[in-house]
Amino acid sequence: MENNHKENEFLQIEEDIVSILHTVYDPEIPVNIYDLGLVYDVDVNHDTGHVDITMTLTAPNCPMADFILEDVQMKVESVKGVKSVEVHLTFDPAWSKEMMSEEALLELGFL
Repeated sequence: MENNHKENEFLQIEEDIVSILHTVYDPEIPVNIYDLGLVYDVDVNHDTGHVDITMTLTAPNCPMADFILEDVQMKVESVKGVKSVEVHLTFDPAWSKEMMSEEALLELGFL
């Protein structure tokens, strides 16, 4: 029973992180970064409470880069069970609109 409780707790933390990532927006695009496909990986170390997030931006010279990365960090740090967050920015692979969710494509008029 104890193991099952821990597993549910781990799943809850991961769900909460994904939920909070849905509240982070590029101020220039009316779709959250998760549905845009900018989040490549969320790795939670359940022993330490440390979260590594690998993500990209729509363009390497995004003028809102610092704002978006800071928003991701602050919001994920607010999730219960998370002790620390490190956001890794990558441009490999480069982002393309094929990475967007159906909702994002619809919202932006691509469908």
